[in-house]
Amino acid sequence: MPAPAPSGSPTALYGGKAGKRVTVRDIALAKERGERWPMVTAYDAMTARLFDEAGIPVLLVGDSAAMVVYGYDSTLPVPIDDLISLTAAVVRGSKRALVVADLPFGSYQESPEQALRSAARFMKEAGAHAVKLEGGRRVLPQVEALVSAGIPVMAHLGLTPQSVNVFGGYRVQGRGQSGEELMADAKALEHAGAFSVVLECVPAELAQRVTSALSIPTIGIGAGPDCDAQVLVWQDLMGLTPHPPKFVKKYADLAGEMSRAVRAFADDVVSGAFPTAEHSYR
Repeated sequence: MPAPAPSGSPTALYGGKAGKRVTVRDIALAKERGERWPMVTAYDAMTARLFDEAGIPVLLVGDSAAMVVYGYDSTLPVPIDDLISLTAAVVRGSKRALVVADLPFGSYQESPEQALRSAARFMKEAGAHAVKLEGGRRVLPQVEALVSAGIPVMAHLGLTPQSVNVFGGYRVQGRGQSGEELMADAKALEHAGAFSVVLECVPAELAQRVTSALSIPTIGIGAGPDCDAQVLVWQDLMGLTPHPPKFVKKYADLAGEMSRAVRAFADDVVSGAFPTAEHSYR
């Protein structure tokens, strides 16, 4: 296996300098090189620009927006029109990253035809470069229809939040015999044409086996260290989420910093310290 391209080189997936959008072919080549890479969620143009300029190669407009943007208690209620608007903002805010749009609950489960209509809206109206959907062999007809129509598909196995009511809560998936079912699902999705697969909340040993068995990259979230890539919700990794899941590593304390800043602003307004002549027009 060739050595991974160093970060900052033109061919590196993370931090690469090529003046073009990352494509699914670039992602496939990174798997061949054994190169690991990060994926982060984004829901607006400003954060998309920041993450894109930081070299993040793939931005996911997740249905997690239902919770972190719109304030629902699960991903289920968010409508497709809301996610299309957010995806369009992320596309406009980025220049290099591959932008993947989540197909929300109820927008693809009915039939391949429904999936194609929904995915086509994300591609045409928002400018998405790929879509993500949840499920294994039960959604193979949808995956095949989308890939046949020229729409790249990121699959999602393990804890699939749109099925949280079936699982009985947010629980680790893939232990025991169900791990073999997940492996079969992953292989079937690869055969159907998915260009990658998210593995969420599955045992690390299972994620390692799936990663070794597939020629397409795996993207872990609570799936241990051996996946080809890792993804986190940006509000989680930045410390904005009050009670993040176990698999989250907090890289900043934006909640504390934002609270400090807004209180300082409020105190200055109340005391008359802001605005001063420096912040006023003549």
